[in-house]
Amino acid sequence: MKSLHSPPVRRRRIGVAAAAFGMLAALLTAHPAAAVPGPEDPVPPEEYSAVQQEAVEEAVERGEVPAPGETAHSDNITHLANMPKSALKGTNSDLAFQGDYAFAGNYDGFVVYDISRPEQPRIVSQVLCPGAQNDVSVSGDLLFLSVDSSRSDDSCSSVSQPASEKDSWEGVRVFDVSDKRNPRYVSAVETPCGSHTHTLVPDRQDVYVYVSSYFPSEAFPDCQPPHDGISVVKVPRQAPEQAELTTFAGLFPDGGYPGEEGRPQNTPTSGCHDITAFPAQGVAAGACMGDGILMDITDPAQPRVIDRVQDRENFAFWHSATFSKDGRKVVFTDELGGGGAATCNARTGGDKGANGIYHVKGKGEKSRLDFRSYYKIPRHQADTENCVAHNGSLIPVRGGRDIMVQSWYQGGVSVWDFTNSHRPREIGYFERGPESTERLSFGGTWSAYYYNGHIYSNDQNGMDVLRIDDRRTDSAEPLRLAELNVQTQPRYR
Repeated sequence: MKSLHSPPVRRRRIGVAAAAFGMLAALLTAHPAAAVPGPEDPVPPEEYSAVQQEAVEEAVERGEVPAPGETAHSDNITHLANMPKSALKGTNSDLAFQGDYAFAGNYDGFVVYDISRPEQPRIVSQVLCPGAQNDVSVSGDLLFLSVDSSRSDDSCSSVSQPASEKDSWEGVRVFDVSDKRNPRYVSAVETPCGSHTHTLVPDRQDVYVYVSSYFPSEAFPDCQPPHDGISVVKVPRQAPEQAELTTFAGLFPDGGYPGEEGRPQNTPTSGCHDITAFPAQGVAAGACMGDGILMDITDPAQPRVIDRVQDRENFAFWHSATFSKDGRKVVFTDELGGGGAATCNARTGGDKGANGIYHVKGKGEKSRLDFRSYYKIPRHQADTENCVAHNGSLIPVRGGRDIMVQSWYQGGVSVWDFTNSHRPREIGYFERGPESTERLSFGGTWSAYYYNGHIYSNDQNGMDVLRIDDRRTDSAEPLRLAELNVQTQPRYR
């Protein structure tokens, strides 16, 4: 049974002491989200020439790029299912999992899927509650949504309203999902500059929510500079209606990376884009626009930076982070072009719009991030395909291997091995052909995560379910988690 619900109204080291997705968000919302610069020599959609269109079409004919409407994949990947968008037609965003359910964010709300039979997923409910990006996570009976678009109020019937108006609202919404068929909206917390993404850090009877947001302006009453940290929201599990903003944790006493003349592609730091917590080890890694950081979160209410790095040469926008299974590596992603540019072509090269692999050297207060190499998909994409490193997760294999699955927008889903940090390599992939051969078009997969034996990808063509059959990943198949929020990394056994 399917139902539509509208809930009731309502690499340089810095001394520590010393839009995701932006282009599309800027078009869809009243809040000025991340207009992240693209490649050094971008080609605006209105300037695509007949020569460029012919080049894309020839690449399709040569089999270098799948044709529009077609799929391509490695021999070890099987495409089991696709669930097209239904009532919610907005941009598909993040994913979270609990038991036999997947929760899929969408700029128009969120969808609850029954995935007890992965090859035949079905929609349980769809919640209409607009507010980009609606990144989603779950903990027990609670579901959290990030809203980074300025709204007229905190209700699900709100409309867009300029951030320059004092009574505008953006932040975190909290739902009760104990009844998956009828999620219930229970509270909302306004946070400075909204909530582009968020990260859960469970702590006994409470859930702490680290809220990442950025791009302050003197013109925005509720988003004033300097915005040099993250908001911390505390949600009592037994009384979620009492959720509140407890503090704004400053992370950059010096203001963060200021940007540099001659490097227009590099984004100055004015907050964080995404944080991944590893509560079992008391650490978190933050991707903060111009900075990559390592934090101590042994006191969840008071996160604290212990190391900080920059990559002025190749990273334009530090976007997200993933720990290795043992916590001794961090994979940072660079969202060059804000997710809306074609950066997986030969012109951009292999070190930009890629992943950076770092080792964590030392322990505790002496922990330091040490760069090793970059990884980018080895398959060049067409100039009409938006493509860049985006959201992914570990495949929790045994035996000391480090393997990850990751979204690349129209670059598709990549499975890659970074056991050898100096020589990462792709071991599997799935992708669709270009949305268009005539002009740069937005599409592709936003998040691709491994959960209980399968890969789930929230693509703009709907949610895909994939299976990987490979001796290098087979050891992960028996593992079963009760819950997975990728930005709250579990201790895999």
